[in-house]
Amino acid sequence: MTTEILTSEEAARAWIGDAFAPTAAHWTKLDRFINMLVAESAQQNLIAASTIPTMWVRHIADSAQLLALDTRDSDGLWIDLGSGAGLPGLVVAILSARPMLLVESRKRRCDFLRSVAADLALAHVEVVEAPLERVETRPAATISARAFAPLNKLLDLSARFSTETTHWLLPKGRNAVKELALLPQSWQNLFHVEQSRTDAESQILVGVGNIPAKQRGKR
Repeated sequence: MTTEILTSEEAARAWIGDAFAPTAAHWTKLDRFINMLVAESAQQNLIAASTIPTMWVRHIADSAQLLALDTRDSDGLWIDLGSGAGLPGLVVAILSARPMLLVESRKRRCDFLRSVAADLALAHVEVVEAPLERVETRPAATISARAFAPLNKLLDLSARFSTETTHWLLPKGRNAVKELALLPQSWQNLFHVEQSRTDAESQILVGVGNIPAKQRGKR
């Protein structure tokens, strides 16, 4: 089945409404998050200025589609790597009650993430200000990463958080297939490619499972 590409702000909002049935409070929080993100981007480089007119497509729906792809009935921990501007982590946290761990090494970005979580009363969000290598190991039900690192490095750094049932949701733009081909064959077999809803030329790697230590970093 062909994936409908969201090409307007109206279409993005309509898709979010259909996919998640947000309450009035959810819509208010999404609007508030957008306003905070735009304001903070004038102070630090969180998002490209060129994307501000299309926030709902480029950032909100682009993040929310990962939650739509996490089709299991899970209330386990979601870890968002290199969370930066809170994309997708804060969008997922607004639209769901999943416990969310935002991993970000840059102080100013962590300050922003904490301010949004506090402002929007997202008590299920935890921000860890540290490189991923220094984050305490804990099992993740879902791991996401948007523009965090090349796939082989991403998996090498984060595999210790995964279990046999961990769900990986990894937007990889136009390089998804190329990056997947660099992994060990057994690891490649755990993933499939999904078309992005927000960019006809972008793809998302979706997988389930963990990577044995002896395979990490090997091709």
